[in-house]
Amino acid sequence: MGRERFQLIDLPKIADPRGNLSFIEGGRHVPFEIKRVYYLYDVPGGETRAGHAMKTGSKFIIAASGSFDVILDDGKERTTIGLNRSWKGVYIPPMIWRELVNFSSAAVCLALASDYFDEGDYIREYEDFARTVGARSQ
Repeated sequence: MGRERFQLIDLPKIADPRGNLSFIEGGRHVPFEIKRVYYLYDVPGGETRAGHAMKTGSKFIIAASGSFDVILDDGKERTTIGLNRSWKGVYIPPMIWRELVNFSSAAVCLALASDYFDEGDYIREYEDFARTVGARSQ
């Protein structure tokens, strides 16, 4: 009955002594058709990225290289997930606040999105998000 929850997902991993391979198929490994891919890199130490929720769009986030933490907030509970393996990612459904923190040196955050970019789908202020979901204030 409540909102959809985030989910940590293991991706296929094909081990090979010459180098491992993982892949992602929309609708199979992530529960949406992939319409956009973007990545964050060269994030300075101490910086926070994201800091928003999506009204209708979903994301799947992977540490393609290095590591970082994903803070997820549904308005009732905050959870921190450390991503540091390129075959693990976190699915983030709509109406979950997210922040990306603690980037390691040379970290690359790969994000897959269910929709094309639309600024109107973003909630960029936590207080607006909290009011929308009837949450407690930070």
